[in-house]
Amino acid sequence: MLACFTEKNSSKGIAISVIKQKNFDTWLEDQPSFVKTWLKSINFSASNNTYTLIPDENSKLKAVVLCIPDENNFFAAGILPQVLPIQDYFFEKTDLPIDELEIAWGLGAYKFQKYKKISVETPKLILSNKEKVNNIVSSIYTVRDLINTPTEDLGPSELSKFAKDFAKKFNAKFTEICGDDLLKQNFPMIHAVGRASDDDPRLIDICWGNEKHPKVTLVGKGVCFDTGGLDLKTSSGMILMKKDMGGAAHVLGLAQMIMSANLPISLRILIPAVENSVSGNSYRPGDVINSRKGLTVEIGNTDAEGRLVLADAITEASSENPDLIIDIATLTGAARVALGTELPAVFANNDAVVSDVTRSSTNCSDPVWHMPLFPLYKDSIKSQIADLNNVGADSYGGAITAALFLQEFLGENIPWLHYDLMAWNLKAKPGKPQGGEAMAIRGLFAYLNEKYAIN
Repeated sequence: MLACFTEKNSSKGIAISVIKQKNFDTWLEDQPSFVKTWLKSINFSASNNTYTLIPDENSKLKAVVLCIPDENNFFAAGILPQVLPIQDYFFEKTDLPIDELEIAWGLGAYKFQKYKKISVETPKLILSNKEKVNNIVSSIYTVRDLINTPTEDLGPSELSKFAKDFAKKFNAKFTEICGDDLLKQNFPMIHAVGRASDDDPRLIDICWGNEKHPKVTLVGKGVCFDTGGLDLKTSSGMILMKKDMGGAAHVLGLAQMIMSANLPISLRILIPAVENSVSGNSYRPGDVINSRKGLTVEIGNTDAEGRLVLADAITEASSENPDLIIDIATLTGAARVALGTELPAVFANNDAVVSDVTRSSTNCSDPVWHMPLFPLYKDSIKSQIADLNNVGADSYGGAITAALFLQEFLGENIPWLHYDLMAWNLKAKPGKPQGGEAMAIRGLFAYLNEKYAIN
């Protein structure tokens, strides 16, 4: 169990009351006169995300009150482990989802300590739903830790080692195809993108579960650093590019949720792990590269590398005709321009699936926005000399043209979800510290659990 949680009995902890702002007056009417007097004496106002400590008659901490706007703002509870005195706490029963409040506590307690040890003791929360909450929070810690780790310590080979150890922990099968073997086994675009690095490109492949169960395949973009290649990024555009393997981190985090919960799924995880570097053998603008599917791709921009490595992996994922393919990537700046940094875009070829996923995501306050696979934009990725170009003919609709490019490598009649997300908090908010962030996977896990779990 994570250090921010404890298994003690709730009778030994201090109660936290989380109250929707509109219900505060009703709640206050039912409180003892001492509580009413205390809140009045400190001029406590039930405004958004305000909290206060309530003492007993002996001036010892008795309870905590937190006001939130509504049930969709449970992340406000993420501030509490940063500000409360060192004690054991529990959330009082309420009409709000207790497990979501407990998740917010855990996410708010996160600290990345690989390079800077933070020895400050933190308060602990007594859980009502130990397995679910600890699973989700620890899985998100995995995602955050991976994204926050610099490329010097998490290049393709180190990501591979992590994935191998990860697979062993869950009794999963691990294999990888590395270096020039990618050419021998027909993954030419993964090889082309990563060949300029001194850390060999590779395709990481993890399989878990009973093969008789429904087949779900996760594909995660594992560009461990992206210089932009010969179409070099600016220094400001490169500063956060350690996070360009955020898709790989997300599929590993989602897989951890699935495997820890032992969902009846036959799970496969594919991660094309590369570093998009500059060297004498870098792939070039104007080059034409073969793909695993047999389609040829003209390189319009070497900084549109993520879709190339994903395309070969999606072709391989399609070879087994799974029940669902989900790919996750920090793919385009265009998606961030359209939706901002905190709302992931999701594209889908199946309206029923994406409707259910969007609903599950909304229900657990892990929102996504359904974007269109607008077919008329396919003309934008045509090439004069190859089957496709890896970038659109103009600067418009870049997230859509990237998704349409990936769709060309998908097998027929396979439900598919494509996530284009930021994987990073630009500034700290309750439950969301600045740095690497898991987005959309709580909603995805809720969807998969609802669809496949044995009741």
